[in-house]
Amino acid sequence: MKAASKREQSQASLSSAEREQARYEVSSLRVMESRRLEKRLKERFVKAMATYHLIEDDDKILVGLSGGKDSLLLTELLAKRSKIQHPRFSVEAIHVRMANIHYETDTAYLEQFCKALGVKLHVVTTHFEVQEASLAPTGSQENLRPLAPEGTQVGTQENLKTQNSKLKKQKQPCFLCSWNRRKQLFNLAQELGCNKIALGHHQDDILHTALMNLTFQSHFATMPVRLKMRKMPLTLIRPLCLIQETDIKAWAELQGYEPQKKRCPYETSSNRTSIKAMYDQLEQLNPEVRYSLWSALETDNKLIEE
Repeated sequence: MKAASKREQSQASLSSAEREQARYEVSSLRVMESRRLEKRLKERFVKAMATYHLIEDDDKILVGLSGGKDSLLLTELLAKRSKIQHPRFSVEAIHVRMANIHYETDTAYLEQFCKALGVKLHVVTTHFEVQEASLAPTGSQENLRPLAPEGTQVGTQENLKTQNSKLKKQKQPCFLCSWNRRKQLFNLAQELGCNKIALGHHQDDILHTALMNLTFQSHFATMPVRLKMRKMPLTLIRPLCLIQETDIKAWAELQGYEPQKKRCPYETSSNRTSIKAMYDQLEQLNPEVRYSLWSALETDNKLIEE
């Protein structure tokens, strides 16, 4: 009986050791995965800087920090790179709060995040006015009803054409929000003496925009990775242009980036959502479609505008 008891204790002890070994191996794999991902993010960030000449000595850069994973990563990469002193540049950040759009970010978290990186954060609150009809999400029937002439039946082909024509003349919330945010970025950048504004669009954003322009605007163009403004002494840069969204999501989870408290109510109701689904289908058809589209943009000189 005593011998059997010792064998059971030994087996239990071995089982506990095996469990501990398994936990150690999982932890080691996560550390290795994190290091590989960090290395890949840094390499693509530096490659974008060098390939498209995004950052030069003595640049003063203002980062648009929305609070999403993309802008958090951009701020982190720029802040860490600025400490290397090659090239020499400085970084500040701006967070624009839109008073009349019901989404929310944790400003205290953003301030803490920037402070830890040694980046000064400017918080600006603004708003915009828009016609009530355009406040309904894109594609909603509520967009159409207020525009129907009195005494007409909503839904007839002629009436829908009239309503769509009027809708095109209205500025949709996404456009107005984006325009007013950019206005605040431009104003503050010039007040601070910045010569560049960094935006957190990644490679997927740029490819989706190219598909949107082909589908809805009848021309092949996208958001340039470097755009020199004609009327202001500013250059827009997109240093995440060679980084894939899946890598950003993975890094955000590993780093524990805090998500926005309330997401924008219009972000899932735009044509961009449909284009993203179409792009996913293209990737299933051809896993190399990302590189084909990017090569086409480079060949047609769509990625840099002087």
